[in-house]
Amino acid sequence: MDEASKKPVLPMTWRPRAVRLVAYGLALLIVATFVVLAVILPADWSVLDRVLAVGFGFVIAGGLHMLGRPRLIATEKNVVVINGIRTHYLAWPEVLDIRMPVGEPWPCLDLSDGTSLPVMGIQSTDGELAQRNLAEFRSMLARGEGEEPELP
Repeated sequence: MDEASKKPVLPMTWRPRAVRLVAYGLALLIVATFVVLAVILPADWSVLDRVLAVGFGFVIAGGLHMLGRPRLIATEKNVVVINGIRTHYLAWPEVLDIRMPVGEPWPCLDLSDGTSLPVMGIQSTDGELAQRNLAEFRSMLARGEGEEPELP
């Protein structure tokens, strides 16, 4: 954020803090556990069994990476929403508003085509940080000037 103008400097990325710490910490613990298990397995277990045990630990870590991956990126030209598996590229005019009602785990973007898109890059588990991130992104919405679709 530019302190002189109090406007966020682009490009800007928002990521959840608590979920990333838990996901990547747990992934590290699981991989380390499987490595230790592969080392202390009885001698009658083959090398392939040991490699597969460590590989299984990496597969679980890959699944946990999907929980730690979400982010919201604002650039000069577009907004990129990266959720667990999918990535969405939106032009600024497509984004009308961002809202996170009390009790919701993450906010949703209201889009100009009448749909909404969850944004897992800001999560309510981060408390005050989530509210600050929401306010920063909301302050950027004036650059889009999208319009509500007309109802039939």
